[in-house]
Amino acid sequence: MPLFGRHKKHKPLINDCSTPFIDEDEKKMNHNHQIVEEEEKKRPHLVFLCQLAQGSNTGRVEGFTNVKELYKRIADCYDMPMDDILFCTLNTHRCDMSKLLGGQIGLDDFIFAHCRGQHKRMDIMKDEPALGLTITDNGNGLAFIKRIRDGSTVDKVKQICVGDHIRAINDKNLVGARHFEVARLLKGLPVGQRFSLELVEPKRAFVEIAPRSKSGSSAAAEDKVGSGKETLRLRSRGGATIEAIPSDAMIKCTRCIDDKLDSYLGIRDMELAQTILDFGKNKDNPDEFAGEMDQHLSVFYFPDEFIFDVWGLITDAKAGRLQ
Repeated sequence: MPLFGRHKKHKPLINDCSTPFIDEDEKKMNHNHQIVEEEEKKRPHLVFLCQLAQGSNTGRVEGFTNVKELYKRIADCYDMPMDDILFCTLNTHRCDMSKLLGGQIGLDDFIFAHCRGQHKRMDIMKDEPALGLTITDNGNGLAFIKRIRDGSTVDKVKQICVGDHIRAINDKNLVGARHFEVARLLKGLPVGQRFSLELVEPKRAFVEIAPRSKSGSSAAAEDKVGSGKETLRLRSRGGATIEAIPSDAMIKCTRCIDDKLDSYLGIRDMELAQTILDFGKNKDNPDEFAGEMDQHLSVFYFPDEFIFDVWGLITDAKAGRLQ
C-alpha cells in the first residue's frame, strides 16, 4: 500500500519523447544566460556622443559601466585598438586637463577620445628631489602627465608636454602601472644622475598645434561636468549609477582632496578623491575614517598627515565651512 496514497512512479526504460530531457549542463547554461540578462538590465542604457580629438565623424557609445568598457565602446565605434586611447576629455577636443574624464560624466556631456601619436625619448638630469610633474592615469593602465610646475626640472625640457603618456623610465616598461607607482618611481630616482624618459604624445587637431601648455587647463573651465542635473558615476569596481550632481561644497571638497593627492603623492585622480570623500562622509570620527582607508586603500601608503588633513576637509565640507 503506497504511503499517503501516493503511487510510486516507475522510471521509464526509454525516454518518453513527450517529456523533454534537459541535462545538467543545459540547466547551467540557461542559468548563466539568465544571470547575463539580469546584469545587462542593470546597466544604465544611456547614449553618449563621441569623437576622436584629432578629428572624426561623430559616434555613439552606450552600455558601459566603467572607463575600460567606455574605451572599448569607442574603439569599436572607430574600428581601432582600445590601447590607442590615451585619455578622454569632456566637451572639448583640446588637451584640457580641467575637462579630463574621471569618475563622472554629465548626462549631456560630449566625449572626445585622445589617441596615441608620436613617440619621443629623452635623457634628463635630475638636479632636485622634485621633478615638477603631476601624474594621473586613464583607468586602463596608462599613466600620463597632468601638470608641469613652472620653473621645475621638467619645465626646462620643452619636448615634454601635458597629456604625454609615460611609457618607460630607464627602459622599464610602465604600461599597466598606476599613477602612484609611476610617481613613486620618479621620486625614487637619485638626485644628480641622468635618467631616460620615453613618452607618447596624444594626436592633436591641426587647429590645436601651438606652444605647449603647462597645466592643460583653460581659464574659462567649469567646475561641474555637463549642464544637466545628473551624472553617470563610473566605478572601477561595481556598476555605474546615475546620481544627482553633488553640492558645491562636496565638489569643492573633492577638488581639495585631489590637491592633497598631488601635494603628498604627486598624482591627480578625481575618482580616487571622490572615493575618499565617500569613505569619510558617513564617518563620525577620524579613527573610523582611517580604518576605512587602511582597509580599502592601503596600497597607497597614505601618511597620517594626509589622513588628518583630508578628514579636516571632509568635516569642514559637511559643516558648510569649506569656502
